[in-house]
Amino acid sequence: MKLAEALLLRSEYQKRLENLQSRILANIKVQENENPLENPQELIGEALELCERLCLLIQKINIRNNTAVLPTGQTLSQAIVERDMLMKKRNILASIAESAVEKNYRLTHAEVKMNVTISVQETQKQIDALSQRFRELDARIQGLNWTTDLD
Repeated sequence: MKLAEALLLRSEYQKRLENLQSRILANIKVQENENPLENPQELIGEALELCERLCLLIQKINIRNNTAVLPTGQTLSQAIVERDMLMKKRNILASIAESAVEKNYRLTHAEVKMNVTISVQETQKQIDALSQRFRELDARIQGLNWTTDLD
């Protein structure tokens, strides 16, 4: 199995666990003299077994992320952290730029006029540069994910 396939399977397991939890919660209480639509004990067993499989899968993914290396010399783990931080920086700057361009309509002449204290144009250039770096790094990560065996 390729690393990318394992990542897809991890996502599927996580969604299934959320679904199982909802089904368990929907069936643990019923009105007197009624039966649950599904056996909550069976659902709990299935959820706990799926947790064990998910745990093993995540451990394998983490081990592989720490050993698989991009052409730049970074491990996948290092590249993932860098990618996440690029997105975090981009999102911070985007919220700043968005706030800066919000229109503050004055209702009366007595209200205080607001001035923007940053260069929105420069901030947007930084956002664009971070976005490009994110896309390029993400493409390298995805490429390695599809060519790297999990085991």
